[in-house]
Amino acid sequence: MQQQKNKPWILKILDFHKAIHIPLLQWIIPISLFVQVTMEAQVKELRLPIIIDADTANEVDDLYAIVRAVAEPKFNILGITSAQFHTSPLATDSTVYESQRINERILRLMGQETIPLPLGSNVPLKHRTEPARSPASDFIVAMAHGLPPGQKLNVVVLGACTNVASAILQDPSIVKKLKVHYVGFWHHVETNTYDKKEFNTGNDPIAVEILLNTQSLDLTIMTATTSQHLVFTKAEVDANLKNKGGIHDYLINRWETYERWWTQEDPEKKSWIMWDVAIIEALARPELSKTDTFSTPKENTQRFIHIHTEINVEFMKMDFWQSLEKI
Repeated sequence: MQQQKNKPWILKILDFHKAIHIPLLQWIIPISLFVQVTMEAQVKELRLPIIIDADTANEVDDLYAIVRAVAEPKFNILGITSAQFHTSPLATDSTVYESQRINERILRLMGQETIPLPLGSNVPLKHRTEPARSPASDFIVAMAHGLPPGQKLNVVVLGACTNVASAILQDPSIVKKLKVHYVGFWHHVETNTYDKKEFNTGNDPIAVEILLNTQSLDLTIMTATTSQHLVFTKAEVDANLKNKGGIHDYLINRWETYERWWTQEDPEKKSWIMWDVAIIEALARPELSKTDTFSTPKENTQRFIHIHTEINVEFMKMDFWQSLEKI
C-alpha cells in the first residue's frame, strides 16, 4: 500500500528530472559546439598568416616552394599573388599572366582552389612614388588591415618586389602590419657588402629600394649567397615524386621540360638550385636557418634588416620530402 501511494510522487520526480534534463541539453550542446569552434579558431590563429608572391612561370623552384608552403600546417595561406619577370630572355609581354596560370594549375592539382589568387602587376615600378597598382597590391593592403591587432602579415616574395612595394606606396599605414621575406641579393657576411646584380632584384630595382628605404618595415632577406646551397638532384626528385600522379607528376614535368637559359653547365639537368624553397623551409622550420642583423647597403636609408646567413641543407631537404609525402 505504501508503494502505491508513493508511485505518483515517483512519477512526478521523474517528470521533474526529465523537465530539467531537456533544457540542460539545450544549453550544453550549443556550449560544446561553441567551445569546439573557439578551439578551432584559436588553432587557426596560431598559424602564420602568409601571402606568397611568386614569379612562378620564370623557373622551376617557385613551383616546388609553393607546393611546400601549401602543404605546411603551420601556415595560413591567405593568398598567392603572381609576379612579373620581364628581364628574362624567355619573357613575353605578359609574364604575370603566365605565373597566374601556373598558380591556378598548382592549386587545382592540390585541391586548394579556395585559396585566392590575385593577379599582380605585369610591369615594374617606374617611379619611387607611384605604385603599379593591381589586384595583388590591393589584396595585400586589405589582408594587412584585416588581421587582428598585434598580428603581422607575412608577405613572402619569391620574385620581383613590385606588388608589395606598390601596396606600401598605396597605403603606407600597412608598414607596421607587415613582415616581408624576400629572396634576393648577393651578400658578403664578413664585410656586410651587397651585390644587387641578381635576377629578382633586377626585375624591379625601384621596388627593392622602397623595401630597403622604408624605415619601420620588418624585412628579412634570404640571399642568393645563402639559398644557392639548397640543391635538389633529379635522382632524389624522381625517387620521391615519379609516377605518383597529380601535383607530383606536374613538378617532375616542369623540371624535365623547362629549358635553363642562364647556364650551359649540367645540360642533362641532373641538379637544380632551389632558391625559393629555402625561404619557405626557413619559415616553416626556423631552427634550420641562422639569421643575423645587418645594416642596409650604404646607398640606402641606414637601418637594420635581417639576413639568413646559414641553412641546414640536409635537414631542409629531408623536411621537404617528408612534407610532400602527406599530400
